[in-house]
Amino acid sequence: MKAVILAAGRGSRMGSDTEGRPKCCTMLAGKNLLQWQLASLRAAGVTEILVVRGYRGELLYGDFSTVDNTRWAETNMASSLVCATDWLASGPTIISYSDIVYHPDHVRALIACDGSIAITADRLWLELWRLRGEDPIADAETFQEECGILKEIGGKPKTLEEVEAQYMGLLLFKPQGWKQFFDIYLKLSAKEQACLDMTSWIRHALQQDVTVQVCSVNGRWCEVDVQTDREIYEEMVCSVDSCKTVWHHDWRW
Repeated sequence: MKAVILAAGRGSRMGSDTEGRPKCCTMLAGKNLLQWQLASLRAAGVTEILVVRGYRGELLYGDFSTVDNTRWAETNMASSLVCATDWLASGPTIISYSDIVYHPDHVRALIACDGSIAITADRLWLELWRLRGEDPIADAETFQEECGILKEIGGKPKTLEEVEAQYMGLLLFKPQGWKQFFDIYLKLSAKEQACLDMTSWIRHALQQDVTVQVCSVNGRWCEVDVQTDREIYEEMVCSVDSCKTVWHHDWRW
């Protein structure tokens, strides 16, 4: 099994945490984010890993392959994924954002999916959003499924009932599924390609009747979007380790 980690972005919302280094180098609970991702993927049986680099890419090296998105500053995540087309076309591939941490069981669940495209979604998302001090309606996105098949994603919800789970930034493509996605990308203008994010890409796919399987999970992952996220998670980890609390989003194993 292969995996691609999308690590080209700067992560400017992290403030001083990403000054002079990629966002995936942010430290959390004793490791940087990239180290957590590599460890989780390998624990789940992934043997080949490609990291798509961009901002300060020379700082990302190790026991993994690399490719550079030379236009990282003017493109979005979809363009970074396209840099890994050869990998995606050659066999089943896990895709991971570089600002998340997750338990290996979530990777194993994706690998076991039957569909040619599958995404993980957290049903306990509201607990995490409230911990981060987020306004769920203002920050969350619509997410609805039917019998394990995605029906709606990425819209602005008016009520919490429109948010059955939250997309985590961890997904699976098999070659036939990637071909469907890549064909959609190729039909877009250069400007549309540069601006395309992953959620919008998935929405485009749904509009063209592409089947996207949902792999539902309950917690055991976190997203590090701003500095306060990291600070909150560090506090929760310390509380868990001192047996003061049970935290459903503790990703460690």
